[in-house]
Amino acid sequence: MTGLNQHLFQLEPQYRERVWGGQRLKAHRPPIGELWGAFDDSRVLTGPHAGQSVGQIANDCGPAFLGRDVVSRFGSRFPLLIKLLDCADWLSVQVHPNDQQAEQLVGAGQFGKTEAWHFLAVDENTSILAGVKPGTTPLALAAAIRTGRVLDVAHRLEVEPGETYLIPAGTLHALGPGLLLYEVQQASDTTYRVYDWDRPAGAGRQLHVEESVAVTTPTSMPVRTPRPSLQGTSAARTAQCPFFALDALQIADSPFLGNEEGRTLTVLTVTAGRVSVTCGDDTVQLARYDTALVAGTAGPYQLRAVDEPASVLRATVPSPTAL
Repeated sequence: MTGLNQHLFQLEPQYRERVWGGQRLKAHRPPIGELWGAFDDSRVLTGPHAGQSVGQIANDCGPAFLGRDVVSRFGSRFPLLIKLLDCADWLSVQVHPNDQQAEQLVGAGQFGKTEAWHFLAVDENTSILAGVKPGTTPLALAAAIRTGRVLDVAHRLEVEPGETYLIPAGTLHALGPGLLLYEVQQASDTTYRVYDWDRPAGAGRQLHVEESVAVTTPTSMPVRTPRPSLQGTSAARTAQCPFFALDALQIADSPFLGNEEGRTLTVLTVTAGRVSVTCGDDTVQLARYDTALVAGTAGPYQLRAVDEPASVLRATVPSPTAL
């Protein structure tokens, strides 16, 4: 493995056009639905590793970049996918497999997808679908999926800004119009589309009926964390599962100090204000919706708000002892 030549890695945002997207992430036609902030093919913007992909650095530098606990669990692959989503219309009703189901249905070396949503902005009377109605039997759920009547059994929830919902693999789900959110998930692209609101089944938007029947769990429901009450410079855990942990940070008059002590890399995404991140001799300046990585072996780092208090979401990979 080659050496790691920097501590902080500001990443280039990559935008994705989506039929259900809006204009809040970027003014564009066709609309932008997703900003991919950190994933295997993210490109580093500055420093000695500028132009390289996160996946390339992970493969070359292993635990120095990812952290020893990450490598011990997942090898030298980047284990997370972090996005911002702007929903102007309903997303398809979908479900993701777990790791074992992905191996069986997709192939060896494939991974499932557990994810979490942190809502940044919510229009009035906006809702999501997450889980199925209590009492729905596996037979009733399978029949609803196969006949295109899954909305009859889907569990609808109203959401508020600042809430976080953990969506375990196997949970039926869909995001509704009027939502702006941050999403952290396992680094997997395996999605089974259950229902697509009668949109044309064009390229890339086909339904996956039997796969959805196979992996949807009637009893799997989201785990809600209410908006944390943060005072001054502080942090609160908003989601945790075996694959990731998510913290909401508020940066006020004093700096926020962090140190993962070589265990895991850290992914920082600014959701309000501007932030200066410093680690050793490295410094990056992040504006709203910018994302940067702190290498696993970087040691102590600090975040300072620029001009006014700022909000940051921090994603890490939990240690095996924390599970």
